[in-house]
Amino acid sequence: MPFDPTLAAIRFGTGLSPTVAPPEWDGEIMERLRGPDTAARAWPIATYGSILPQVTDYFATQFQSNHGTSAEMAAADERLDLMRQQKRAATKADFRATLARMATSPDGLRERLVLFWADHFTVVGKNNDNDWAPYVSSYVEDAIRPHVSGRFRDMLIAVTTHPMMLHYLDQDRSMGPESVAGQQRQKGLNENLARELMELHTLGVGGPYSQDDVRELAELLTGLTLDGGAMTFRPRWAEPGPETVLGRVYPERPGLAPIEAALNDLAVHATTAEHIARKLAVHFVADDPDPDLVAALRTTFMDSGGDLAAVTEALISHPAAWAPERRKVRQPVEFLAASLRALGVSGEWITGREPKETDELFMVPMAEMGQPWQQAGGPNGWPEEAEAWVTPQGVAARINWAMTRPERLVAELPDPRVFVETALGPDMSEAVATAAYAAERPDEGVGLVLASAEFQRR
Repeated sequence: MPFDPTLAAIRFGTGLSPTVAPPEWDGEIMERLRGPDTAARAWPIATYGSILPQVTDYFATQFQSNHGTSAEMAAADERLDLMRQQKRAATKADFRATLARMATSPDGLRERLVLFWADHFTVVGKNNDNDWAPYVSSYVEDAIRPHVSGRFRDMLIAVTTHPMMLHYLDQDRSMGPESVAGQQRQKGLNENLARELMELHTLGVGGPYSQDDVRELAELLTGLTLDGGAMTFRPRWAEPGPETVLGRVYPERPGLAPIEAALNDLAVHATTAEHIARKLAVHFVADDPDPDLVAALRTTFMDSGGDLAAVTEALISHPAAWAPERRKVRQPVEFLAASLRALGVSGEWITGREPKETDELFMVPMAEMGQPWQQAGGPNGWPEEAEAWVTPQGVAARINWAMTRPERLVAELPDPRVFVETALGPDMSEAVATAAYAAERPDEGVGLVLASAEFQRR
């Protein structure tokens, strides 16, 4: 099926816009993706590396709040309260910057890929962990965004060794049972990171690995831990001796080299190629994707050594990717971003909202739609199937937002008769067009368009 600019903006971007023209051909999508990251420059989010001094200071202050004299602990508690307020404000600011990027960028595919890979490599502040939850956006900025058009191995290494992932999957607690520290402290192995590396991040559920492979990889990973919020390697925590993973022996190591070698081997494994190919096809095209599309992505992944730009180009150049039926439901964050984009809301306006207004307009409604910001229920991220999002509560929340929030987003709502084509494209259904033309008030007409089943799908 042929390339369609409207479908390109909706299926492979963040929606149609009255101010940003959709790409005119598939090569233009790749030109934008391979070009400079203008959205990140316009709406910056701090990297974890740039805020590491504050992270280290926070954990040092937290330690002080539990040690020392009463006066010292009281002073540390006061500092912690202020730091937590600052972290909560930063979380909301990062969320607004994310929405601004999605709502205004001419490179919508990059924003979608960032969401996809951040979900593939999910991290959260587990158990409502307020100490780490504010750092998720910085993790994405560090370990995901720079690599969406690079090599999969580089992204895999970046996320696996990132402090956020080490904390989330308890790698910071894992010691080799026979290591010096393990024997002294009577602590042992944690297999969480090793298991998710194979089951979710590379080979996939049912991949060609055994429990022995998981354990050996977990032993290989020992020594990789945290110090004051920074990644470090502690030889005294590392399990001595060689480890065998998927039939390959990794020698006893002085540092990170064998770990990176194992990650590289997982990154280019044929089963990883199949897993990533299917997952991309499912996310962008259909829950039951065309087998030829999956095969094309798998072959490109293998032939290119995991070049994600090449795989993405194979995706958007395959005829099956342009099937006119919109079979995927926009997740809540995509729905909000597409609505802002269709209304022409500026990035300056979005990023200028106060924390309370951010909650009222976006974060609380998004949670009501079933997707609290950066709080996926587990390391497998958010569900893909439409049924997970088309629920009575979720649909009601979308309708309520569509009917009540747009008038607070722009000084003057657009004419619904114009807006229906702006939001849905020239091939909108007769039913939605009729509803928009029949609306008695702009808020009613705009709300009907945004609440329509047609707008919910990509």
